[in-house]
Formats: sequence, structure tokens, C-alpha cells
Amino acid sequence: MPVVVAMRGVRSRRSSAALLLLGALALGAWSLVGKARLVRADFVMANGGEVTSLDPARVTGVPEGRVLYALFEGLVVKHPQTLEPLPGMARSWEISEDGRRYTFHLRPEARWSNGDPLFASDVEWSWRRLLHPDTAAEYAYQLWGVVAARAFSHHPRDRGLFLEQGLWVEARADTLRLGLQPPSPELLDGGPPLVLRCTPGESFERGDVLIQVGERELSAPFSGRCRAHNLPPPTGEGPVDPYAADWLLEWEASSDELEQARAQGRLLEGSELEQALWDRVGIRALDEHTLVVDLVHPTPYFLQLTGYYPLFPVHRRSLEEARRRNPKTWRRQWLAPENLVTNGPFALYERRINDRLRLRKNPYYWDADRVAMDTIDILAADNYGTLLNLYLTGEVDWIDRAPPNLVPRLLEREDFRPTPYLGVYFYRVNVTRPPLDDRRVRTALALSIDREAICEKIVKKGEQPNWGLVPHGMPGYRRAEMKHAPRKGGSPRVAFEADCERARALLAEAGFGPGGKELGEIELLYNTSEAHRDIAEVVADGWRRHLGVDARLVNQEWKVYLDTQVQLDYDVSRSSWIADYADPNNFLSVFVGSGENNRTGWSDPAYDEWIERAAREADPARRAELLRAAEEILVRELPILPIYTYVSTNLVKPRLGGFHENVQDDHLPKFLYWMDDEELERSRQARAAGSQVSPGGPDSGLYPPAAARGAER
Repeated sequence: MPVVVAMRGVRSRRSSAALLLLGALALGAWSLVGKARLVRADFVMANGGEVTSLDPARVTGVPEGRVLYALFEGLVVKHPQTLEPLPGMARSWEISEDGRRYTFHLRPEARWSNGDPLFASDVEWSWRRLLHPDTAAEYAYQLWGVVAARAFSHHPRDRGLFLEQGLWVEARADTLRLGLQPPSPELLDGGPPLVLRCTPGESFERGDVLIQVGERELSAPFSGRCRAHNLPPPTGEGPVDPYAADWLLEWEASSDELEQARAQGRLLEGSELEQALWDRVGIRALDEHTLVVDLVHPTPYFLQLTGYYPLFPVHRRSLEEARRRNPKTWRRQWLAPENLVTNGPFALYERRINDRLRLRKNPYYWDADRVAMDTIDILAADNYGTLLNLYLTGEVDWIDRAPPNLVPRLLEREDFRPTPYLGVYFYRVNVTRPPLDDRRVRTALALSIDREAICEKIVKKGEQPNWGLVPHGMPGYRRAEMKHAPRKGGSPRVAFEADCERARALLAEAGFGPGGKELGEIELLYNTSEAHRDIAEVVADGWRRHLGVDARLVNQEWKVYLDTQVQLDYDVSRSSWIADYADPNNFLSVFVGSGENNRTGWSDPAYDEWIERAAREADPARRAELLRAAEEILVRELPILPIYTYVSTNLVKPRLGGFHENVQDDHLPKFLYWMDDEELERSRQARAAGSQVSPGGPDSGLYPPAAARGAER
């Protein structure tokens, strides 16, 4: 069993409060009986359930991210308090005057956890893997601001490419189809219309102009006869997706000419095609320690992205060896503790499914001298009662959630630190399923959610009701909200009743309710959590009482729940989004039509265009206006039902140093250490908040080696 930290130095009144908390719990057992015993780690945290994967390119959840920030490192790391980018794997960087070229200089001393040197080519290969369609990375779009990166992700490998003109060609049964390879800025910028120079039935020769966009002319790669054409939407209706229905020409051509084009190298296919596509991407290792990245447009948050876990490098040799040895099960083998090679402050030592991950300090980490903890345990526990029991008995040093009914009592303690941060709680709606494909139905469901009751009676930690996607407190941004009765200066209850009245009218307008059709039962999906269940019950009760709509609650474990969302096998699903970087684009780009994290079936060309235009806008104020225009579409169409913005709910031992509240609730293990009694007392005097509790950690502290030698800490 882990060592229980004694409740030393706590007055009897405070101890009684802790005992009252323990007595209030109907504890689920987190039992280590029957499991091999481990000596307690230097630091123990709970992580809200079993992680889905440890592959940086394959995960999207907060629990996984916390582990990856310990095991891996990006070009930059986040400052523990301000979140500003600090040198990480890159010791320095330069940004060109136009903001489009980043040159990173990697540390010569950077190493993998097996001692291998870490080179710029490792980053290039890892980013190529993230973008590759075979990886199916939901966060691949984070790199689409890089020159030609989106084209590399999207180009179907079964379509050839006439590289000199940027035209793709698809061989069909008896015809060929031709389209434009993205990006096609002439179309996306609302510029001159695209003109086709041939009509169905007309013959043409190789070299004849087939397509004209402004002054740009695209000629026929070989002769043929036009069979059909498929013009893209008129300018102003949104960007074109050249790989969906937006092929441009279909024509008859001889197979001899097609084979000749292949032989001459004018038509690229297979591995040649893939390499040619990659050669156009603006990611290049110039030498062992220099990485150059070229962006399509200036991107204010790009530097932050390089410290975000999808962009962490992975060890190519160990991955490819695992794939060669076990083509079917290589992912499991590659990510096993004995095989996983990482580059962060810690390495994976042991994994016990549904129990814990044990991490050990990585001796090859470039900054190991400033890492205090030798071992870390990350527990897979998500039951409120279990978590609080583990924390109060000293078996865990940090938990990120607490039973809502005990929040008023916890607020009296020094170790409970609710702090607003950039996260939103909402429901996704599967708009592909009737009647949820009707915006009026979605709006009615959104209006009849009692956000005030959820914030005041369920979560109870200071969360704010939310009627949009972007959370409160986003710097430099004016949020858009769905239309609702105003709360300021009046009664929230009266306003909510007005919203419900409007919701009933919208349902009647859509043909549902008294005298109309039955709306039918709606499934409300949520992942395992007491709070999610309680919120779902409030929402379902409100829909039933105010709209006469029955909702059936469906609970799934984390992995299954994520798969259900991805497969669009749900009606309405509990969701959240936590800022990966402090920019409204981080939230709004999720719901572009091609976004892997969209998971609603919703798309809107105008919405995508506003996001695209914002990506190209250098002026911060104008860029914020463009993003707000996109959010206005989202809160009008409502593929999501906003509910509230988050506050953090951390219970953290007072002796833990390097743990700072911040707007993203990010706490990198690299910076954590244990204060000695003297520093603890200074910290308590500065904070002066709440009744003192057991501080946790060793009395003498646990500092990194550099600090022990007198370096600044």
C-alpha cells in the first residue's frame, strides 16, 4: 500500500472537518489488495480514468494530455504560470518579419530516453506522420496552416497528380476525372470565378486550356473528349473541397496517353506521389539541429502549438521496429513500457491497466538537473468518493475533481483552489438524424436547458452559464451568444421561463408538440462521471417538463464514448473543450466541416470561410471580428448546445511547489517539487486562504538537483 501521510500540524477542528468529509462518503473501494505492492512514488496524481493511448498523434483527451506532457516534450514548453512559450527541445528560434517562417534551433544535447540523439529530422518525420491520412490523427488540422500541409493530409493516395499544374486525376471505368489540388487560394479568397473552356461532347488536344481562374490557365495533360463538368459553388458561397463532389471535368481519353504520362513522369502515383506531396510541405530539417517551418499565413498561436502534445516527436526507429515485428498489434507493443522511447522529463516504467502508470525520471532529458521528482504515479480513478478518500488519506497528492455536494465545505480549506479557466461544457448534437437535423428543434433543446440550476445546484464552484462556444475570459475577444432572454437586471428564473416559451413555439413551428407530430425519444449520451450523470438528469427533466420531450440517458466508459461520438452513433452527447492554446480559433476551428474533432455531422460553407479568412488575417482586431462572425453562425445553427464555462476543481497538497493556477489549468510535472517547512510557511502566508490541512510531501522538501546546489528555484 502507498504510505499514508500523517495529518501532522493540524488543529483538532481541522482534523474533525476532514473526518466529517470522510464520514459523508459512500466510498467505492480503490483497493490495492491482491495487487503487487509498490513503494509510494514521490508524487501521485489521479487522472480521471484509463488513458486511451500514449501515442501523441492519436489522442485528444485531457487525461491523455497530462501523461504526454510528462513523457514527451515539444519544441517549446509552457511557463507553469503565464503559459508563455519557453525553450524546450528547441533552445531558440527566429520568426521572419512577415510572420510566416519559423526557424527552430534544436539543442545538441537533446536525447531520447534510450540515449539516442534527437535531431530535427525526428520532428519532421513525426509531423509528417501526424499529417498522413493513414495515421487518422484527429489533430492533424493543427498543422494545416503550414504550406501545403492540408493538401498532403487530404490528397487521396489512389489519385494521380500532374505536379506541374497542381491537378489531380482519377482513373474511372471508362473515363478520367480531374480536379484542383488544394490549396486553391484563387477560389478561397473570393477572387475571380473559375471558368471551364470545354463543353460536354467537345474534343480537345493536349495543351489546350481547359480551366481558367483569373489569369491562371490550366491546360489539358493529354487529348480527349469532354464527357461532363462539375462547377464549384459560385464565389461567396464558401470554400471548395476539391476532394468531395467538387471534381471539375470528366473526359474520355486513351489508355495509351495515360500510360505515356506515367512513363514520362508527368503523372505521379504511389510512393512518388506521396514524396512529391511532402516535398511541397513547408516543414524541413535543414541539418541535424535546424528545423524550418513555412506558414501559408501569419499564425499568432503557432509557437504555442509547437508545445502542444500532438506535435511532440516520436521515436521513429522503435515505432518502425514494432510495426515490422507485429503488423497487426504493433501499436500495443510499441507503447509498452519496455519499448516506449520518449524525450520528455519522464519515461514510462510500468503500466497497470485500470490502476496506474508509473513514470521514472528520464536521465537523458536535457533539463534533468531541474526535475525534482524521481518517480510519479498517475492513477486511473474517476469516482468522486474514491478520489477524495485517496487524497484525504495522503495516498494521492493532486486530484482535479471533488464531489459537488461537498464543495461548500471544501471551499473552507487552503488546498481547494477553484479558478476560472478556458474550458467549456456543452452537448454535441448529431445533426444527421431527424428531427435533430432541424435547427428549430436544436434551438428549442438549447433554450430549455436550465443553466443557472446546473451551475448553482450541480457543479456549484463558480461556473458561469454559457450561451456560446468560446469561454468567458478569452483575451481580446468579444464572444457571440445564441439568442436568449437577457439575465442582467432581471430574474434568471423569469428569463428562463421566457426561453422555454420560445422553445415550445419553435417546436410547434417545426411541426412537433400538441396537434403535431411526436418528437420521439432522444438518447442523451455521457461518459462515466457522477457530475455528467447529474447534469444529464437535470437536462432530461427540463426537456420533459418544458417541452414534453423524453430523453433516455446512456452511460459509456471513456473509450467507448469517444468511439460512439466519432462514429456519429448518438443523438445528443456530453462534450467539453479545454483550450490547447489561448485563442478563440482553438474552439471555433473544431467545427469546420472537415474537422476531425467536429463529430456532429454539421458543416456550413460560410462558417468555414470565416475561419479560413481569419487564418489569413494579420491584424488582431480584424481577425477577432472574423472569428466572431463564425461563432455567430455556430450559435445560430446550434450543432452544439452550450451549457457553462469551467472553473478548475483542483485539490492539491499545500507543500507542492511549481503548481500554479492558470487559464488552461495546465500543470507540467517537470516543474513540480516539494517545499520544505520554511518555504511552505512563506507560501501559506502569501496565500492566506482557508484553514490549514496536512501539507503532504516530505518535511525537508524535495528539490531538483540544480536547486539543491543553490541555483534559483
